[in-house]
Amino acid sequence: MSNKFKFNLEKLLEIRIEKEEESKRNFTKTQREKQDTETKLTGLKENYEKYSGIKDGESVVYQKIKRNYLFALDKGISETEKSLAIKNKELEIRREELIKKQVDRKTVDILKERKYIDYTKEEARKEQILIDELSLYAYIRSHWKEVI
Repeated sequence: MSNKFKFNLEKLLEIRIEKEEESKRNFTKTQREKQDTETKLTGLKENYEKYSGIKDGESVVYQKIKRNYLFALDKGISETEKSLAIKNKELEIRREELIKKQVDRKTVDILKERKYIDYTKEEARKEQILIDELSLYAYIRSHWKEVI
């Protein structure tokens, strides 16, 4: 009865767990990149708001420099928004990939659980047969003494 449970697809399960972990890392990395892009976009928008508008006492040269800076900020904002849209799509792809990897792993995991349940039932059945045999031998021995 000292048989240990051995799952035939253990290596496959390990590979799928490894792939799931890699997918989690990729998803987290992409999520972090998206957050960085959002932070950058927020900073650019704050700077644009801060420097937009004309204030009293600004020279024409300063206004021209500020207008060029605002133009550069506007261009940076539009590029960052495009980059953010790309990051959102990439994040969705990574999310779907992660979900697929989790389903793959859970499929093999469920198989392992079912095999383990079958194994424990079989072991319990074998143990019950052994107990029944021992009981039968004890019964026969006690009745055999009475016959003799």
